[in-house]
Amino acid sequence: MKEQSASGILSTTIEKVRQLVDVSTIVGEPIRLSEEITVIPVSKVTYGFASGGSDFPSKSNAELFGGGGGAGITINPVAFLVLKNGEVTLKHITANDNAAERIVNMIPDVIDKVGEITGKAQSGKKNAE
Repeated sequence: MKEQSASGILSTTIEKVRQLVDVSTIVGEPIRLSEEITVIPVSKVTYGFASGGSDFPSKSNAELFGGGGGAGITINPVAFLVLKNGEVTLKHITANDNAAERIVNMIPDVIDKVGEITGKAQSGKKNAE
């Protein structure tokens, strides 16, 4: 028997949200397109819940309780991880990124470019010696 109280309703609501959202909701199952290419969807999950209740006075000793609860979940696909010939790239599909997200999303490209420049500089030094 479920506890008939505001905390019981909240607990039930949270448990239902947990059942709906797990790690595979955020990072989806790999989709194999060919021998060389695998795509993994990545989603942004936002959820919220609320509950409430009240005890009502009764002329008898019976406890009367009324309450309710609810939850909402939004799942937005934001990117795909593309594995091609042993290399991984991230392909964004969100057009409404804010400035902070754009900066964070640029970090892998900047690291790749710095690595390329450093690699070229090191191979240039080796060739000069």
